[in-house]
Amino acid sequence: MVAALRTAVAGDEALAWERDLLAAFEEPPGPRRDALINEQLLDLEGRADEGARVPRVCASVGTSSGLLFGSLALLEGLGSPEGQDASAIMRDAFAAAMGALSVGIAATAFCVAVHVRARKLARDRRVAIDELVDRLERLG
Repeated sequence: MVAALRTAVAGDEALAWERDLLAAFEEPPGPRRDALINEQLLDLEGRADEGARVPRVCASVGTSSGLLFGSLALLEGLGSPEGQDASAIMRDAFAAAMGALSVGIAATAFCVAVHVRARKLARDRRVAIDELVDRLERLG
């Protein structure tokens, strides 16, 4: 079974990690084999954590940009020339600020949803990897 798996992943570069994991299982049982398997698992964990911060950073950018553009809209309203209807100008500036803030909040909500979904997928992937390693240990 392990030989068939090795043959299946041999030519595909997208499956390099799996190929290295199977190579680690080719070692005879002992501390060297355990170290090679653990090295592969740590490598996978590191690669999985590389993109973990992206949705959180995007949420932060969404919130910050909404606040920034809302503040700019209010500042523009405050800088209107004298002699115009100040109430109407501030009402328009406030509406523009709330629109910008709403877009920022919507972007943040979307990014938070992506982050929650990505975290669940990462957790499911870790469980699948643990099951793969357990099965390979039973086969080897």
